[in-house]
Amino acid sequence: MVEANGIELTEQEAELYDRQIRLWGLDSQKRLRAARILIAGLNGLGAEIAKNIILSGVKAVTLLDDQLVKESDFCSQFLAPQTALGTNRAEASLGRAQHLNPMVELKADTDKLADKADDYFKGFDVVCIIGAPTEQLVRIDGVCRSANVKFFAADLWGMFGFSFADLQEHNFAEDVVKHKIISKPHEKTKTELVTSTVKRTLSYPAYQAVLDFDFTAQSYARKLKRSGPALPLLRVLQKFRDVEGRDPLYTERDAELEKLRKIRDEIAPELVPDSALVHVFAQISPAAAIVGGAVAHEIIKTVSQKEAPHHNVFLFDPESCCGFIESMGVADA
Repeated sequence: MVEANGIELTEQEAELYDRQIRLWGLDSQKRLRAARILIAGLNGLGAEIAKNIILSGVKAVTLLDDQLVKESDFCSQFLAPQTALGTNRAEASLGRAQHLNPMVELKADTDKLADKADDYFKGFDVVCIIGAPTEQLVRIDGVCRSANVKFFAADLWGMFGFSFADLQEHNFAEDVVKHKIISKPHEKTKTELVTSTVKRTLSYPAYQAVLDFDFTAQSYARKLKRSGPALPLLRVLQKFRDVEGRDPLYTERDAELEKLRKIRDEIAPELVPDSALVHVFAQISPAAAIVGGAVAHEIIKTVSQKEAPHHNVFLFDPESCCGFIESMGVADA
């Protein structure tokens, strides 16, 4: 039995998580061992996030999804077997998810996200919402802020991915490497690398900061050269979901593109080229793996309090196949 600050790891757990303990330390692993995570939305992106979180060795993961398994899920949702077609997506994902790590407590919840009372979200340490309308993201983030629960929102449209983190006041430890002079006086200068751990705090805003961000400002024009149209594209896709109650359908591609262009012309004229809209249908497995891995890594860093999390928006651009970070309404505490 291995114990640290009241959290005990069995010998079996210590052996299973040996590489992780060596990487980020026993204290970080024991924080993971105590964490309860909610993942709402078990599409391809949700499956990737769930996989990495479960493998990290948290205490419990709840999979929340009221949708049924569709044939389109099999492009990226590897947790639901093809024999589960037409059944609830969270329940269908439970078996394979449990096989990833039998030591993690797993639960499937088939209720609708919108039907969940505010108190439901207060029972978790981290809440990760995938594929939700803006109204629910704002509501749940507000609940999480009031209860000091870490909040993540994530999405994937085709090959365009996004995540947002609201960690409120987040404390973490960061390793800082510096050169130390070890040579004696009058000798040729010799140095060695010395690593020290520094405690830091970052302040994060609510999800409303994403909605309030003015991407039409002249100052944003300079960012377009580096990041492309990702931010206004995100607003277009979220508006489509809020209006239509779903994401664009590949089976009606021409009609859906026309709707997307109309929304684009209303809220982001001349900022999103037509070429950026053709990559936003269905969920592509490689993109789900990239974005899901990035989101899960941020959740693990947040729970373990090891290294600085993204501060505070991650975007994966399909045209450049690059991910980048944007800071919206954030400041060092």
